[in-house]
Amino acid sequence: MALRKPVRPLDPSLDAAPAADIHTLTAALAAPESAERRRVARELGAFPAAASLLCEQLCLEPAASVRAVILTSLIRIGSPAVVAGLLPLLRSENSGLRNAAIEVLQEMPAEVEPHVAALLADPDSDVRILTVNLLSLLPHPKAPFWLSQVVAQDPHVNVCAAAIDGLAEIGDAQAVAPLRTLPERFPEVPFIRFAVAAALRRIGDA
Repeated sequence: MALRKPVRPLDPSLDAAPAADIHTLTAALAAPESAERRRVARELGAFPAAASLLCEQLCLEPAASVRAVILTSLIRIGSPAVVAGLLPLLRSENSGLRNAAIEVLQEMPAEVEPHVAALLADPDSDVRILTVNLLSLLPHPKAPFWLSQVVAQDPHVNVCAAAIDGLAEIGDAQAVAPLRTLPERFPEVPFIRFAVAAALRRIGDA
């Protein structure tokens, strides 16, 4: 009977790239040449542990071409750590960073879902508007429901207007009732009535 070679217990760390590599790449992110930083940003996409580092670098990186690669790497990692690193950018004064955050977050519906309720309850209406814009692009089955909730409950007319625009694109039957009652909540804002009518036509309930 042939002897069986003992099987070594599986170690998750064996599948990960060596820790030394990520340290080397981290140092190289400070390289003066944008081509080198692009290379590093691309390679860091293989390291889930680099999520926070890449989010930080996104805020600091001056070269658009490097920022584009960082976004690609963040999408590749696609972890809760990426979401945690990008959500604060929704408060950034830099519109480019806000848009970059949405670009990545919309590719991670499952990871974004646990944060939706808190984002829609944020006291800053600008954050809620950006969240609505994100939900309008998010390929998640609950997105129409979330936007319908905004229309039914949010006290800010501009947040509701953004939700109307989103529902015009992805709304379904559950959006009809909240849309129909929305003009009654903002009777002093005529454009809401017209926007609602247009959204209902798009949904198919003219």
